[in-house]
Amino acid sequence: MPPEVAPPPAAARRVPPPADRRSVTAWLGSFLALALVVWAWHGTEFEPSQLAASLPRLAEFFGRMLPPDWSVARTVMVGTLETLQIAILGTFLAVLASLVLGLMAASNLSPAWLHQPTKWLLGLLRGIPLLLLALIAVAAFGLGPLPGVLTIAIHATGMLGKFYAEAFENADPAPLEALASVGASWAQRIRFAALTQVAPDLVRDTLFRFELNLRESLVLGLVGAGGIGFYIQLYIRAFQYDKVATLTLVVLLMVVAIEQLSVWLRRRLR
Repeated sequence: MPPEVAPPPAAARRVPPPADRRSVTAWLGSFLALALVVWAWHGTEFEPSQLAASLPRLAEFFGRMLPPDWSVARTVMVGTLETLQIAILGTFLAVLASLVLGLMAASNLSPAWLHQPTKWLLGLLRGIPLLLLALIAVAAFGLGPLPGVLTIAIHATGMLGKFYAEAFENADPAPLEALASVGASWAQRIRFAALTQVAPDLVRDTLFRFELNLRESLVLGLVGAGGIGFYIQLYIRAFQYDKVATLTLVVLLMVVAIEQLSVWLRRRLR
């Protein structure tokens, strides 16, 4: 007599919802999304006719930017180098902080009482608006590149720390367990088992964040945190749009160059 087979657990016997129920759910979701768009459209007073009426004024604004005034070449050079310095140093400080916080936030490398609060901290850092951080830093340290560096470092740590933690959590646990079985210390397991696996991911995420930091450092100048954005807002306030055009062209060229360099480096890491 064949042995009696136990019935499958409740989770395995769960019957998927019927097709009509899934259809109703999809319709409700679509209706909710459409209602949100209509609500946002009405709340922001978005009018295509107003956009069309503004095109002549927009054309006039761009007309004032032509031809670009290249007499500000020295200012462009100083602002460009300062922007690069802010992005580079801010990214470097963020990488140092993110390595520590990423290890603390990884659930496979840290106890629950440590990794969960660290994840909350990283979420808090990501949640603070960039311009608010910049305004606080400018109020505390004054005008110049220092508030920009600190703002970039703090804001980037929230994202990089999360990326690093996820990379560590996705590492193959077998090498970590093998080193632990032979008495390797926590630091040795990190150095020889975790970092060797996730190093390409960490570099890729760092390059991506550096691109974003460069763009954000341009915006920080608008609130007095140094960089080429600081000179852009000065010329805009003085209605010297031809000089603004020169700085804008340089910004576009710099962003494109950095992005292409980052793409090339990421391809080499594959």
